[in-house]
Amino acid sequence: MDGERFLQPPTDGDLITVLSIDGGGIRGIIPGIILGFLESELQKLDGEEARIADYFDVIAGTSTGGIVTAMLTAPNEKNRPLFAAKDIKTFYLEHCPKIFPQESNPFAHATKIMKTITGPKYDGKYLHSIIREKLGDTLLHQALTNVVIPTFDIKRLQPTVFSTYEVKKNKCLDAMLSDICISTSAAPTYLPAHSFQTKDSSGKVREFELIDGGVAANNPVHVSYFLFNATQ
Repeated sequence: MDGERFLQPPTDGDLITVLSIDGGGIRGIIPGIILGFLESELQKLDGEEARIADYFDVIAGTSTGGIVTAMLTAPNEKNRPLFAAKDIKTFYLEHCPKIFPQESNPFAHATKIMKTITGPKYDGKYLHSIIREKLGDTLLHQALTNVVIPTFDIKRLQPTVFSTYEVKKNKCLDAMLSDICISTSAAPTYLPAHSFQTKDSSGKVREFELIDGGVAANNPVHVSYFLFNATQ
């Protein structure tokens, strides 16, 4: 593969490729390591500019898998993936200790129990800031391949699935990837629900109050399959 050409997902062929990434908090480092290895092998075949997003029709992720999905598909200024797959491992090693800080004092266990009773164990402030820093104001429709990221709306008491399929007909779902990632990773008892608004071209406002997509679909592959077939 030369510097001017990149593989495109075979959306017009018979084979549909889906990458599905489950939730699991800090365990997101595991798919990160696997995908880093896979991408390095693909680069041996197609050149160092090859990226995971070049090879899949759909990338779906729930909870921490939603963060990985966004990192794999968010565009840079050249409309290529903002991150290489190897960056995912580095992201988790560097930032997870700050997202989930551990207390080492003698009363740490009792403190954790009290936090569980009174609200989320962590305030999510560091997670929010680092996700916004990394993804900026990139919108869902700008993802470099089709993405599917489930969340759960605690006001509507139903799943809200953010996907590049749905956003074509429902512009109110065209949220920033950072808001979507913060929402899908807001695991109950660990991180607070995330509230935000979107507005379509007609000025219609949609309010969201979202938590971890694992409440709806911890394994998002079935959601991806359903949405893909619904659009055919």
